[in-house]
Amino acid sequence: MGSTDDMARPGFTVALLPWGNVLEDFLDTIGVSLDSFCDDFTGSWMFGYVSALKQAGVRTVLVVVSGQATAPRYAVHAPSGATICILPAPRLYRLIRRWVRNPYGRTVERVFGEARGLRRLLVPLLAVLRELLPYLATPVGPLARELRRMGCDALLCQEYEYARFDVCVLLGRLMRLPVFASFQGGDEQWSRIERLLRPLTIRASAGLIVASSDERLRVRRRYRLLPANMAVVFNPLDLTLWRAADRGEARAALGIPPAARVVAWHGRVAIERKGLDVLADAWDRVCRARAGCDLRLLLVGAGHDAERLRRLIETLHLRGVTWLDRFVHDRDTLRGYLSAADVYAFASRHEGFPVAPIEAMACGLPVVAADAQGLPDILAGGEADGGILVPRGDAPALAAALGRLLDDEALARELGLRARRRAEACFSYDAVGPQLRAFLSRGGTSGQPAEASRQ
Repeated sequence: MGSTDDMARPGFTVALLPWGNVLEDFLDTIGVSLDSFCDDFTGSWMFGYVSALKQAGVRTVLVVVSGQATAPRYAVHAPSGATICILPAPRLYRLIRRWVRNPYGRTVERVFGEARGLRRLLVPLLAVLRELLPYLATPVGPLARELRRMGCDALLCQEYEYARFDVCVLLGRLMRLPVFASFQGGDEQWSRIERLLRPLTIRASAGLIVASSDERLRVRRRYRLLPANMAVVFNPLDLTLWRAADRGEARAALGIPPAARVVAWHGRVAIERKGLDVLADAWDRVCRARAGCDLRLLLVGAGHDAERLRRLIETLHLRGVTWLDRFVHDRDTLRGYLSAADVYAFASRHEGFPVAPIEAMACGLPVVAADAQGLPDILAGGEADGGILVPRGDAPALAAALGRLLDDEALARELGLRARRRAEACFSYDAVGPQLRAFLSRGGTSGQPAEASRQ
């Protein structure tokens, strides 16, 4: 754990607050402990932001709320060197949480369970608690004290469509600190309180970072936010580390023959959101149309739908599937897996601005992706940018695009080269870091928003 003696160093400092009531709500779904998160967790948009800002001369402190912490403490994230400030969840939140089944449920029954007997009399109170719960999760007093101690100049929330953003905007006004938010997929309101507060807090914020063109249009229409208060900045990636490894060695490590044609996917196993049912259907179609070919589908990832995915693979009798059922956050290991593939598939129904396809592009893979939010911006030029977009939820279209690249090795290689060039031009730390710094340091209220190199 680090000392706070040198926390308030001169220079521009940003406090970055991830989404979620407590950090464990995310970590538990991928089987990662809080200590492991601090010691060796890599990847994700948040550490991309940390590293890109560091390269641009901005110090970032990751501020997380934990249900395990009993007092504020600090850790140093080993891979990036960033400070992590761990704040305990408020006592009231922890007290209510004892009675909660699912803190992110959309109904009283999903949050607290079915009300029976005398408990039915408490339904009106439980309905109020359901709406207040995400607001109660932010320890406002400790957060304010630690922001002062660390000498923070701005706050950056992961999502604006979330209660913590509302709380931070109010706190920012009291502390005279600008509050920003990025878009990583949160585009829904969960309560009546949000419907009342959100238009006020969004317009009172210093600005939003929104890479998705569809989301920018939604925000402008819903909240009447000026374009100058939205920055178009892509999620960054360390392209010095993310590059193709030796394919032969990568395949040998996985037991995949050199002549096989391989499609890869990696991420969190959430079937509906990630479209894994669509990918399974498409893979079945690809294999049936090429009965004599050695085809492999490499899946890398874990999640709460793991057992359901296992049943789906068995029910469809999918052939050639290699599934590494674990969350892999070591970049060298993951790029080795990606380097074993010829094509990358991404079938998500819902995204914000995903990092996974950019990682594949950096490793020189052509991408076949559903047109979920963010993907039309990542692959703005289609094949010119190294990818093919298909309608989300359309298994036949996904199968046709995958089959086309599996059948044409020369085309797949050419699109892979274009994908790498696109990654270098738009998603590197050198490209993204200065854009983030420019927007965060000026408050996002003057001039035109920072633009990516090509939309």
